[in-house]
Amino acid sequence: MAQSHAHASVATYITVAVLLAIITGLEVGIIYIRRLTPILIPLLVVMSAAKFSLVVLFFMHLRYDKRPLGFLFVGPIFVAIGIGVALATLTGAFLVFGR
Repeated sequence: MAQSHAHASVATYITVAVLLAIITGLEVGIIYIRRLTPILIPLLVVMSAAKFSLVVLFFMHLRYDKRPLGFLFVGPIFVAIGIGVALATLTGAFLVFGR
């Protein structure tokens, strides 16, 4: 017999949507702060991964499915981030610590 899980309430979805809007606003605002230039890319990557995880877990309802299915979607984002950071580092575009 399959277990049915209670899905989140409307208030939860509104909270997630507000969090996504706040994170997006922070992403846009961070670009204009010159002092954050050395850590701009890592900040944007972390915020982007957080937004991706929220969308996948709540709006794709993976939070209520079995855990391996959630890892199937959320796990590869970390691999993609690692590859992106490695490629940016190779070309010199990601010089957080300088030369």
